[in-house]
Amino acid sequence: MPFSLFGNRNKSDEKPQQKIEQLALTAIEPNRFQPRQVFDEHAIAELAETIKAHGLLQPIVVREYETGKYEIIAGERRFRAVTSLNWETIPAIVEKMDDHETASLALIENLQREELSAVEEAQAYQQLMALNDVTQTQLAKGVGKSQSAVANKLRLLKLSQPVLDAISAKKISERHGRALLPLNADQQRHVLMQIEDRDMNVKATERLVSELTTEKPVTPQRPKKRLRGLTSDTRIAVNTIKESAKMIRDTGLSVHVHEENTDDGYRIVIDLPKDGHSSSKN
Repeated sequence: MPFSLFGNRNKSDEKPQQKIEQLALTAIEPNRFQPRQVFDEHAIAELAETIKAHGLLQPIVVREYETGKYEIIAGERRFRAVTSLNWETIPAIVEKMDDHETASLALIENLQREELSAVEEAQAYQQLMALNDVTQTQLAKGVGKSQSAVANKLRLLKLSQPVLDAISAKKISERHGRALLPLNADQQRHVLMQIEDRDMNVKATERLVSELTTEKPVTPQRPKKRLRGLTSDTRIAVNTIKESAKMIRDTGLSVHVHEENTDDGYRIVIDLPKDGHSSSKN
């Protein structure tokens, strides 16, 4: 990867042999520009067991930002694992870097390891573009990705925070997230709940999003029959009877309701099949 694009450090600038120092853990701080937001504690515990058995085979990389104070550039998982073992010192390579170089290298180092979530990767791309004032095309070339791959990751950042959190927590996939992009924030939250509750796959999610975003033709509603000349109590009784007929119809029975407003009263006749045959439900 051409790191010269992000920090002006070429391979020719590297020292042929780097000195490894033993630094106190208490003098080291995590990288402020660390793109990884979630660390797998189980994986760190396994790494700690490996280090306990075989030692730390690769030193961490730090920079001295104040006299006697260091910031991690690469190797925070190793630092966390060693800290859990209650070591007092850790092998480290001390580099001379400014904030810009530190941020760029931390982001690139994590991108190279491909251990970031889709959201973390998108945020890393966004930060690299801002830090180095580069376009998507230049960024893609610098990190060895296609422009479309970078663009697809960056599009995720347009999603609402609950959806981003769900992707980061692996409750839904990156493809689920991209399917939700046409929706507004409220719709995204609504569909997210359905994805999680119904364990919807990507295709089902895309169909649901299509239904929500496709404009349906407006069908003019037929004016409801007004129950003229009836008291309020009578209208309530009539509506209750009609609602009951609808509930019967919903069970599959063929129900026909006939209404007649006469001078003497309001007649309702409900026809039900004797044989109990159900009507076909579409």
